[in-house]
Amino acid sequence: MSDKPIEIEFDNKEVHEKLLNLAKKTENLRPLMKNIAGIFAYSTEENFKNEGRPEKWLDLAESTKKQREKKRKWPGQILQVEGKLAASINTFYDDDSAIIGSNLDYAAIHQLGGQAGRNKSVSIPARPYLKLTDSDYKEIIQEIEKHLKP
Repeated sequence: MSDKPIEIEFDNKEVHEKLLNLAKKTENLRPLMKNIAGIFAYSTEENFKNEGRPEKWLDLAESTKKQREKKRKWPGQILQVEGKLAASINTFYDDDSAIIGSNLDYAAIHQLGGQAGRNKSVSIPARPYLKLTDSDYKEIIQEIEKHLKP
């Protein structure tokens, strides 16, 4: 058996035109990436508003609630004592990608969970605010299909 690939050439005008149209639609993905970044942003806003989707985030520890009560910040929403984390969320898109994130140093611990505080003595549960639902994924797929339609 040869290591050379098998090449098959065809001469079909309709197939050739369809392939050219597809190639043209993928030349400029910036509008698609902009729409996907918008879906990321909306999804994240909904996650903060609903305190987790589709499952609710783990409730705050009683000690945290008491601390927030003393500062007159409770009752309130989880991850939104002053709204800095939610306000720090930014999207970026270019010709090839759509990105969402935060530049706050404590953003990752709330997203992923882990140990924090003095001597890493406090256990922070993961409260994934940058999370897409099945519905969000379906919406992204619809945007891709819409972008590729003739």
